[in-house]
Amino acid sequence: MEQTQTTNDQYAVIGYPVEHSYSPEIHRIFAQQTGENLSYELLSVEPENFEAAVRKFAATGGKGLNVTVPHKEAAFKLSSVLGPEAQQAHAVNTLSLLPTTEVRGDNTDGIGLLRDLTQNNHLDLSGKRVLILGAGGAARGILPPLLDSDFAELVLANRTVEKANELVELFNAAESLFVCPFDELGDMGSFDLIVNATSAGLKGESLSFPHSCLGSRSFCYDLAYSTKQTPFVQWARDHGAGNAVQGWGMLIEQAAESFAIWRDVRPDTAPLLQQYANH
Repeated sequence: MEQTQTTNDQYAVIGYPVEHSYSPEIHRIFAQQTGENLSYELLSVEPENFEAAVRKFAATGGKGLNVTVPHKEAAFKLSSVLGPEAQQAHAVNTLSLLPTTEVRGDNTDGIGLLRDLTQNNHLDLSGKRVLILGAGGAARGILPPLLDSDFAELVLANRTVEKANELVELFNAAESLFVCPFDELGDMGSFDLIVNATSAGLKGESLSFPHSCLGSRSFCYDLAYSTKQTPFVQWARDHGAGNAVQGWGMLIEQAAESFAIWRDVRPDTAPLLQQYANH
């Protein structure tokens, strides 16, 4: 006779701030769709309390955590076992709290982006010129699978080249990753794919990227997402980009990858993509 499970496995997203996260709703829908028995909550935790909060969550039966700003590097340091993408990026967005008390860290950001680009938006990166704007934590998370793709040229642009060069060194990518300051982008010509990994424009400031980066076939992808138009997407559309989308698809796909790591079943992202990605 089949035994009925009476308690839900516990999961959460941990960040600071985290109140506006869509992760609980996304994972509840995934659980309902796959028949998995779990609960999912928000944990707003200040940086100095991160490790203690993870240990407490594990001690009270927690099975896994999605990790968001500003804890991804702290999650990397806390992990005793690392997936390959997390090992490369030195950043973790998915923690699995194992029965052995070990903590496994994975990074699904880049996988989520690549899946959204190639499967949902049907973008072929082979032979393409790719530009990443920004060299902070967001860029760090998406670089591993992009570096493994068959691009023609991959340019990492940042206000200061020192920070971009740190990522080149971290990924041992001197031969495949070209660094450029923002103020020299005007000489680089147009790109097939432009990924915005900066927070530029979100606080009301104007975008200072040169329009010459854009061509009529340029696909522009903003890692940020909002129920309103993001400044980067608006800028791209105003200046003739072939297409410009927000990061809803990446959010959903990286969540699906986390869910699959935890539950060993892959949810169907199509219904959620339809619900969110049309913003």
